[in-house]
Amino acid sequence: MIIERKRYLDKLIAKKGNGLIKIITGIRRCGKSYLLFELYKNFLLESGVESKYIIELALDELRNAKYRNPIELDNYIRSQIAEHDKQYYIFLDEIQKVENIPNPYIAGSASTIGFVDVLLGLIKIKNADIYVTGSNSKMLSSDILTEFRGRGDEIRISPLTYSEFYAAYGDDKRRAWQEYCTYGGMPYILYCKAHEDKSSYLKDLFDKIYLTDILERHKVADPDNLDDLLNIVSSAVGSLTNPSKLSDTFRSVKKTNVSPNTIKQYLDYFIDAFILYKANRYDVKGKKYIDTPLKYYFSDIGLRNARLNFRQQEETHIMENIIYNELRARNFDVDVGVVEYNCKDENKKSKRVQLEVDFVANKGSQRYYIQSALTVADEDKRKKEINSLTRTGDSFKKIVVVCDDIIPWHDDNGILYIGVEQFLLEETAMDL
Repeated sequence: MIIERKRYLDKLIAKKGNGLIKIITGIRRCGKSYLLFELYKNFLLESGVESKYIIELALDELRNAKYRNPIELDNYIRSQIAEHDKQYYIFLDEIQKVENIPNPYIAGSASTIGFVDVLLGLIKIKNADIYVTGSNSKMLSSDILTEFRGRGDEIRISPLTYSEFYAAYGDDKRRAWQEYCTYGGMPYILYCKAHEDKSSYLKDLFDKIYLTDILERHKVADPDNLDDLLNIVSSAVGSLTNPSKLSDTFRSVKKTNVSPNTIKQYLDYFIDAFILYKANRYDVKGKKYIDTPLKYYFSDIGLRNARLNFRQQEETHIMENIIYNELRARNFDVDVGVVEYNCKDENKKSKRVQLEVDFVANKGSQRYYIQSALTVADEDKRKKEINSLTRTGDSFKKIVVVCDDIIPWHDDNGILYIGVEQFLLEETAMDL
């Protein structure tokens, strides 16, 4: 089965030979290695590059364990660049496996050597074009990015979008949508047939890879609280919250005291591991960000569902999460919108009302206001859904995405109504 990742392949092709270290990041098992070692390698071969000029090394394989030593890695790569008049392409998979070691050349020194030193050295070789993958934020911390001194070029990839999933799924569109809403877009899901296989795979990713990685890297003192927090966030995906609210939940439901600072730290761990995304709130009229509360979404809805044993299949929250991920995949900066206005209550007293726009999507000079709704068949429901959109006070494009399979149409306010599958499958549909 060939799974097309055209969006990311095109990015790699565009960055070919740009003199920077191409760093492919994303959650584990989302297809980073496949993108580099299959799709991009095939592109190079089809473009006339001979295989002997492509140097490949998977650092998560036992047979390559010695190259987790940065000095051994550097020596090996340099030894493979035999012809100085030929262009070489260096593929290093799971670069974060390379350990920091004490500098063996300076006795008593506290300095260390790591993969950053290796890559900064290799990038100076004029006929070497370097590509690396990494599965966590260890290699993307602010300190390491500073150490790269502007020589790193990140390509962050996600699990399959619905359009990528549907292209490989090859079945009825409605069935594909149901499968995607349930099991998400981790590529291996396409190879699993039974529910038990899909469920087991997704749960194992959490228990044996993601959480284990976080616990080992951060030396978490209380793994049970970390586990419970993930369950709470999974259950309330797309809901407004903050560390203080979550701390209250622990106190009232779990009868456990976990400080807001600890919770914030744990949430940052999930974000760093590409499990969660954080969506800030933006005051549309005030043109400013609101610090708290905010929303958290999962990078893959199937992982979220598996975390809850597929018990909470609320289509409204699932659809909202999928739309959020799609907008990010299209390179939009995505916030949760807030629209405030004054009105009178039943006692004729003035009050300030806050309405929510599900997503404010920005890319350069483009801006879209997007509302996710299961249906707008009922007129009262429709008016409620668009209330925030009609009060933004500007002329940027406004869209209501519905779960119903409908023919796109515009109302008298110029608001576009479109079915979710068309929205996800056709990037140009946003501009109908």
